[in-house]
Amino acid sequence: MNRMLHLTRILNYSNLKSAKMKTLKLLILGMVLCFAGSVQAQVAVNVNIGSPPQWGPSGYSNVRYYYLPDVESYYDVQSSRFIYYERGTWVHRTYLPARYRNYDLYGGYKVVMNDYRGDRPYGHFKEYKVKYAKGYRGHEQHNIGVRPGKGHDDARYSRDDNHGKGNGGGKDKHNDHGKGGGHGKNK
Repeated sequence: MNRMLHLTRILNYSNLKSAKMKTLKLLILGMVLCFAGSVQAQVAVNVNIGSPPQWGPSGYSNVRYYYLPDVESYYDVQSSRFIYYERGTWVHRTYLPARYRNYDLYGGYKVVMNDYRGDRPYGHFKEYKVKYAKGYRGHEQHNIGVRPGKGHDDARYSRDDNHGKGNGGGKDKHNDHGKGGGHGKNK
């Protein structure tokens, strides 16, 4: 009988020890999952800006949105999608609406939305539509890349701004070469 009582105490102690170990394991697992979640969130914050398109204006690598006045649309650099109003709602697409299928993104003007932070740039659409009407052109812009199918020897898309203009390389007070000095038009 004494031996039976001793075995019962040993089993209870081992069950208690096992329960404590399970609790400790669950606590450690919970901490690891919380830590992994915060690490993943940190990575998402650090990688939220995508690569700007080749037709985008040079000098604005940290901007999330462009407004395209000629097509009354936005371009989200992060998701590489156009945002436009279609059938009563704002849609996000990798392409422009069919009516603009021949629109020249390299030649079109892009309003760089430097000051906007958020996920709904179209919240300011009425302001932008009035301020930047279709056909709007500001200061000269340069694209990040060269139009596909055009070689670097094509004077219209050359990075040498003085090529073929005959101004002898003088300083143009209206050209900031895409360094953030405003809006412009492609030539």
